[in-house]
Amino acid sequence: MAVTVLAMVLQRNLFSVVVLFSIYSFLMATVLVALDAVDVAMTEAAVGAGVSTVLLLGALHLTGGTEAKRLERPLVPLALAVAVGAVLAYGSLGLPSFSDPLAPIHTHVAPRYLGASVEETGVPNVVSAVLASYRGYDTLGETIVVFTAGAGVIALLRRRRKGR
Repeated sequence: MAVTVLAMVLQRNLFSVVVLFSIYSFLMATVLVALDAVDVAMTEAAVGAGVSTVLLLGALHLTGGTEAKRLERPLVPLALAVAVGAVLAYGSLGLPSFSDPLAPIHTHVAPRYLGASVEETGVPNVVSAVLASYRGYDTLGETIVVFTAGAGVIALLRRRRKGR
């Protein structure tokens, strides 16, 4: 995955960048399958490698696919990206260790979902119970964000007739 990202950064051809982005998304879906997050992996494969690739290829077709001139002073965006990365890395220091069996998610949340979800929601599938009942408003918000993003992309890529 790191090699794919490096190739994207160094690539000057925008079509190649879109193809590499699709490859990266497929590799990310593979990693998510290895982490037993099959539902997230399917979403990543469908949205990242599928729909996003089609939309980016459509945008390249409509815009001609030429890359803009390089920035003369790329230090400010680079410094901002490094600062944001540093803040995110600092924020992750307070998280429990990966797969720590004593983390709150494993001692409080997961046992409650696994033990009481059928009685509390009436849904036999725990994943569906969590997404539709316990996190219903969050899922609704995510759906609204994805719909709004899709509507925005369609509005941007829509061709206008010269008579209008």
